[in-house]
Amino acid sequence: MADTFTTRTIDVTTGSRETVHDLTAACESFLRDVAAGRDGLLNVFTPHATAGLAIIETGAGSDHDLLSALHQLLPADDRWQHRHGSPGHGRDHVLPAIVPPHVTLPVIDGILELGTWQSVVLVDTNRDNPERQVRLSFLG
Repeated sequence: MADTFTTRTIDVTTGSRETVHDLTAACESFLRDVAAGRDGLLNVFTPHATAGLAIIETGAGSDHDLLSALHQLLPADDRWQHRHGSPGHGRDHVLPAIVPPHVTLPVIDGILELGTWQSVVLVDTNRDNPERQVRLSFLG
């Protein structure tokens, strides 16, 4: 069987607050539509200079812990050379070096292979850009 490549872009509204937005259901829905029981890889990519993607537990406080850790690593103050936007916005441009804008995950029999507590999330600390895009691509 020849490998196939299918891709789709989804729009995500993150709002005007820093957020960890769960994309797992959108990834699973995409795979139900395109994977048809095949093995392959799901690549998730966000084409933004101020957002990233992570695999993390959500709903038990880890998403808030991640934002707290990012505040410690990347404080929203005036130390940043990149100064347009809201105060401390320069740190948002450093975020993708720590939380990259892409993840690639295994798909087995058309099902996303995540651990029991793992979720795919968009991490967005940029309060100035409430609308994001995420590209889901399946190769299998």
